[in-house]
Amino acid sequence: MRSSREVRERSVAGRARAVLAVVLLVLACLLAPLGSASTWAKYEIGDADNYVATMAPLASDPDVQQAVADAVSAEIMQHIDLGPLQSAVEPFLQDAVLSFTETGTFRTAWNAANRATHDAVQDALNEGGGRAVTLDLAPIIKQVRDQLVEDGVPFARNIPVEHTEITVLENLGTLGKGFHMLQVAGIWLPIAAVLCAAVGIGLAVRRRRAVIATALGLALSAALLEVAVAVGRSRTLGDLPPELSRPAVAAVYDALTESLRTASWIILALALLVALAAWASSRFGWGRNRRTGRG
Repeated sequence: MRSSREVRERSVAGRARAVLAVVLLVLACLLAPLGSASTWAKYEIGDADNYVATMAPLASDPDVQQAVADAVSAEIMQHIDLGPLQSAVEPFLQDAVLSFTETGTFRTAWNAANRATHDAVQDALNEGGGRAVTLDLAPIIKQVRDQLVEDGVPFARNIPVEHTEITVLENLGTLGKGFHMLQVAGIWLPIAAVLCAAVGIGLAVRRRRAVIATALGLALSAALLEVAVAVGRSRTLGDLPPELSRPAVAAVYDALTESLRTASWIILALALLVALAAWASSRFGWGRNRRTGRG
């Protein structure tokens, strides 16, 4: 028979094991959404090629095209003087620029401008969202001028090509907080989350219940990540000055965070599926030890 001392030691060891399991599982639930964010920060935003690929589809977004056309035409009109024809030429010029935004040449110039802007995005996020992210439209203005010259527009050769910035993001809000730390963590956060979950479930006395609790915790964490992205979007758009295009800025924000939002929905769906499967196996006795009643 076991002595009372052995029983006490086993009881203490069992409680310590249970506490450690709970700590590891809670840590896994906290690390999972952070892991999604760190992977996104390092491999999508941090990588110039991936960043340009993320922003490339915006060249076909009507709101972005309109914002670019407004900025380019306004800048050009500041540098030409056509006397009484000034007001009549402006809508013509804006239509010409808007038409240019639908060409392959514009998409090439857009990608080049975004590649040049990548470092500015990094700096703005690393500084906690305090800086605005601007896009230099000089390459686009040059292409517009060359196209107008080719079309025989009289004043086109007088258009100077100067650095003209358009703000694509301002007041990044919660999106920028801790961004540098997330990039440093990179892939290690999701790996740590998986390890904590595996060890925690392995240590748990009632593993099926541990699986259900962990899955529900992950689902909650993923939902909170989605909320955080939505709050960041609201704050980014909430304080925009009137001269900035709200729809265009919204399109840029949505493009940058699309993969992060997709990851949160995938985690949420998979976690709920795992929780449901574990509950069903317990409820209907799949793989259950009926003799001991453990589950």
